[in-house]
Amino acid sequence: MFENFLWNSRLVVLSAVVASLAAALAMFYMASVDAVYMIGHLAHYASPDLTAEARTELRSSTVTHVVEIVDGYLLATVLLIFSLGLYELFISKIDQAENSEGASKVLMITSLDDLKSRLAKVVMMILVVRYFEFALGMDFTTPMDLLQFAGGIALLGLALYLSHMADKGGSH
Repeated sequence: MFENFLWNSRLVVLSAVVASLAAALAMFYMASVDAVYMIGHLAHYASPDLTAEARTELRSSTVTHVVEIVDGYLLATVLLIFSLGLYELFISKIDQAENSEGASKVLMITSLDDLKSRLAKVVMMILVVRYFEFALGMDFTTPMDLLQFAGGIALLGLALYLSHMADKGGSH
């Protein structure tokens, strides 16, 4: 009876699955609404009344908004992968995913390490996007600012390279 209780206690994970799925849907909604508003604001970009300075400012703010939208979609993706992974690991395999030819291998989780690896990749992409967003607002006042920025880009490139090499090493 106790073992039965222990086994069924895994179902508490359903609360995390449902909450993560709801948060993913909310993030997809927010990013989509942001995209619609951003596209709506672009109608002013072609206006002949817009000065060159105002057009540059609109372009800059639009690029920033695009980065924020991508960041929102990536976060939604993390939450979705997390939700599906927890379900597959603790509750049951998702038959539709395994039987579907079009199912993405990204969404089929086989172990906790697999879930962790997939989440780490998406989190890495979020960090890259966030760094890009930060870089858009940076003011380079000294050569040291530029050097630090270049160092950050080099470290990001190294992290992406190492994660790519880890994937290659793990697939053999």
